[in-house]
Amino acid sequence: MTDYAINCGDPAPGGIPFTLYPGGETRRLEEFRGRWVILYFYPKDSTPGCTTEACDFRDRCQGGIPDTVVLGASRDSIKSHQRFSEKQQLNFPLISDPDEALCRAFDVIQEKNMYGRKTMGVERSTFIIDPEGIVRAVWRKVRVKGHVEEVMAKLAELQQG
Repeated sequence: MTDYAINCGDPAPGGIPFTLYPGGETRRLEEFRGRWVILYFYPKDSTPGCTTEACDFRDRCQGGIPDTVVLGASRDSIKSHQRFSEKQQLNFPLISDPDEALCRAFDVIQEKNMYGRKTMGVERSTFIIDPEGIVRAVWRKVRVKGHVEEVMAKLAELQQG
């Protein structure tokens, strides 16, 4: 039993609209059905841990991952995503979720303790969603070092059945 609203085996919340960079178009997770989705949530563009995580995904995604889309999501604006993506030469799209609709649907807005002050913020989390839209793996309170390798190993295991 966990305290989170979304867990392994649950349907991913596919109908929530979000804005995607590049392009600025409104999309929904359900539009990616038929492909595996690695959806990772991170607190803020251009901060050290978030930059490292994004660059790890970028490096691992060189040449693409068969039948898989990687999506990074944060509360940052499209303009912020554009600067971040261009500076880091990211090769996957970023979701702008300033109203926190997708963040809240995946239950990643959690209480954090920053320098003795309690605030609500994005808990670094990653989800693997299968082609039918079911959550197959979840990582919460992610530590960046080694995380992308762990996600890719789990994806390969899941794809092999």
